[in-house]
Amino acid sequence: MRANLLGKLRTGETLFPGVLGYEETVLPQVVNAILSRHNMILLGLRGQAKSRLLRSLTTLLDPALPVVAGSEIHDDPFHPISQWSRDQIARQGEQTPLAWLSPDERYVEKLATPDVTIADIIGDVDPIRAARGGHDLGSELTMHYGLLPRAHRGIFALNELPDLAGRIQVGLFNILQEGDVQIKGYPVRLPLDVVMVFTANPEDYTARGKIITPLKDRIGSEVRTHYPAALEQGVAITEQEAWTARGAHVHIPRYLREAVEGVAFAARRDKKVDKRSGVSQRLPITALENAVSNAERRALQRGEALVVPRISDVYAALPSLTGKFELEYEGELVGAERVARDLIREAVGEVFSTHLGPLNLRPIVAFFENGGSLRLEDDASAEDLLTQLRRVPELVEHTGRLGVKAGDPAPLVAAAGEFILEGLWAQKKIGRSDDKGFVAIERRPETEMDPERLERLRSMKKQVN
Repeated sequence: MRANLLGKLRTGETLFPGVLGYEETVLPQVVNAILSRHNMILLGLRGQAKSRLLRSLTTLLDPALPVVAGSEIHDDPFHPISQWSRDQIARQGEQTPLAWLSPDERYVEKLATPDVTIADIIGDVDPIRAARGGHDLGSELTMHYGLLPRAHRGIFALNELPDLAGRIQVGLFNILQEGDVQIKGYPVRLPLDVVMVFTANPEDYTARGKIITPLKDRIGSEVRTHYPAALEQGVAITEQEAWTARGAHVHIPRYLREAVEGVAFAARRDKKVDKRSGVSQRLPITALENAVSNAERRALQRGEALVVPRISDVYAALPSLTGKFELEYEGELVGAERVARDLIREAVGEVFSTHLGPLNLRPIVAFFENGGSLRLEDDASAEDLLTQLRRVPELVEHTGRLGVKAGDPAPLVAAAGEFILEGLWAQKKIGRSDDKGFVAIERRPETEMDPERLERLRSMKKQVN
């Protein structure tokens, strides 16, 4: 791995393809750990591509590796460590058959759970094998190798390390420090050539278990992962991971991608959402997939050839949002669905400011202030929706700031127009009611306000002055 990594660094080849957003933070630390020949642990909240990063380590392995054919632990033909392979080579010499392993076949991954035993990881004596072969129970030929020996000359990954029982973690000491394992108390030493990598969630240290101190001390490098630092990074990750390539008839506007991603960013800073649990990157991925599916269903029902998701489709994707975050006490009081709706509204408002903030949208607001209202049905066809939107002065003309060009199909124009109205509502420039749809925002005079709210407003005004 070290040699291949050095070669890629010299040629400037892309390292760890498919892992985005870590180029300046996590990946340099991973590179340093590999160059130092360290075993390492990736420490981070859920949905931060820890498993993806571990699996991409196989790109640093040789494309093909010769092993003694039939060896359970991928023995090197020139340096076999198992008794079985040594006997094969002693009998057949240069005629010993070989097999060639791909990088993926040299990667062994295990999810740590409390019921994992030392036999699963290291190995155990197999009485049935001893009986069938006529071997003594103390013979190495009776050994059933666990996952770790089977990763010999490869990578052994253990996910969610804190979930592994403490007595099993102790069993990893010798391989981390001395580079070998012993099976079932027998003096069978296996000098394994294996890279050990782990993942853990900081919250799990107290919620479900912990990494025992001696084991942490033996892990060479601890690398902290994180969520995307910028909206653009999140959009790129979601675009890569979400299943939206459903044919040329699907078009997802850029502003809608940003709004969906903005929901995750809003959730990660919202006080009603538990930050210790984290908000997985799977939230925008599944939300976008669900929004596209809702738009796809509507297009089929309305006989439309082009599928363009609208902001109403993001609200229809609530089932893919509510299970992706844990709520604090305040959030539990209002409910997950209400929190999710508020997050969508906040995200839409931010994207709206980015794309349409400088524009003069006063004529649109005036339409509603003068008594106009607009009720948009979620399942309306693009043509029907566009007919409704054209009632609002200058609304359709402003869709150009969202990438809509003259002559674009109705689904693109309708989606952009609906987004503008949603953005104005998110910024509290217009209102919305269940029966009338978009309306003028209700501005109550101070004399009609709740006394406590009125006092808070007056206090805020004094602070500003």
